[in-house]
Amino acid sequence: MYRIILLFIAIALMPARILSAQEGAIKDQLIDAKTKTPLAGANIQIMDTPFGAACDESGHFLIPQISVGAYALEFSYVGYQTTVKTDVIVRPGRITTVEMELQPTLLETETISVSAAYFAEIADQPVSTINFSGEEIRRAPGSAGDVSRIVMGLPSLAKVNDQSNSLIVRGGSPTENAFFVDNIEIPNINHFPTQGASGGPIGLLTVDLIKDIKFSTGGFNARYGDRLSSVMEISLREGNRDEFDGQADLNFAGFGTVLEGPLPGSNGSWVLSARRSYLDLLVKAVDIGSSVAPRYGDIQAKFVMDLNPNHQLIWLGVFGDDHNNPDRTVALENDMIVYGAQDIYENTTGLNWRAIWSKNFYSRSSISFTSTRFKEDFYETASTRHLLQNRSLEQALKFRTINHWQLSDSYAIEAGIEVKRIYHQVNNFFADYTDALGNEVPYFAFSGKNTATQSGIFMNLATCFADIGE
Repeated sequence: MYRIILLFIAIALMPARILSAQEGAIKDQLIDAKTKTPLAGANIQIMDTPFGAACDESGHFLIPQISVGAYALEFSYVGYQTTVKTDVIVRPGRITTVEMELQPTLLETETISVSAAYFAEIADQPVSTINFSGEEIRRAPGSAGDVSRIVMGLPSLAKVNDQSNSLIVRGGSPTENAFFVDNIEIPNINHFPTQGASGGPIGLLTVDLIKDIKFSTGGFNARYGDRLSSVMEISLREGNRDEFDGQADLNFAGFGTVLEGPLPGSNGSWVLSARRSYLDLLVKAVDIGSSVAPRYGDIQAKFVMDLNPNHQLIWLGVFGDDHNNPDRTVALENDMIVYGAQDIYENTTGLNWRAIWSKNFYSRSSISFTSTRFKEDFYETASTRHLLQNRSLEQALKFRTINHWQLSDSYAIEAGIEVKRIYHQVNNFFADYTDALGNEVPYFAFSGKNTATQSGIFMNLATCFADIGE
């Protein structure tokens, strides 16, 4: 109660500007989807309103003093496909960033009719890939802001069960799915990750930081390595480059805060999200006997720094902290056949370098480090016998670079390399037991350290065939 009173006092003392503001702004940048160069002079129109703007020489635009609400923006430029982006949310006293990429199109001398689509298309793999914006994920019924749960209803997908985000794509194993966040691979994007797979009960990423996701269930190109079932590319938004902003959140996943602002010198931005579950706090507050609830938390951060108009550094950090520790008393009162302690720590950090070398050549390079530590012990409730011990450390250091050459309007080459150094350390044992068929399974233990190196090189040739008229 003391904490609740303090919260209401804090809200009451908030600046009047924040509480009373009924307008916001929309800004960001338009770039060429193929060359990543800015589109100076491109037009932006808020549909069904008289408001709009034009991009400056660096591709940036600003539409100020927009009433709070949801809008659709139309982006147009000579020589490019007109694109409409829906679900642009304007918040009171806040700046909404909308970075867009426009696809070039061939010009014709005859009169043509342009019809804007409301959903983004993936030009190089349109059949097996679908896009979702962060706002679509946030408001999707039943998703609870979880990236994985919104894709479970797509064709060709199945889920293991209702308690796990493990995705079975086209009949493949959950171990065959890959996740990339801003060009950095993350082994698992879930709390309480399933070891050796890609699932877990609840998502790790905060939906307020997600700009959009691209989910491919097949037909993806060679730059994604050796994954066989699916690839999910997640883009996180940048922080506010003009002012400091903050918000508090309370939802199904937990409570937390999102803070963002410009870097010193106004050459970049930062955004930070911190979140913690609250179910264990509710259990303690209402004193529900011997009930127990898992506890988890996460932190995500993104720093963007512009070295100059053509070179940009992006630092990404994703951290997870999961704990579940029911004791024997809880197990007896809740008819649990086993009990124990489960502590899991996840972290991924990486640095991206985006470089535009010329009008037709750009590259994206990243170096990242991932680590997952499992510390688990489980006991038989009836006899207190130690059934399982899991002490596992899984780490990987990875370098990845992708280079894109636009040879002409119809041809492009993409090539790159990736090298991964893998380190595993284990000290595990499994007690002897009798399985469901009555067979005796003997005691088994193993420990040790292993290292390996994985490398690959890839190249894609993309071509676009123009329609030939009569």
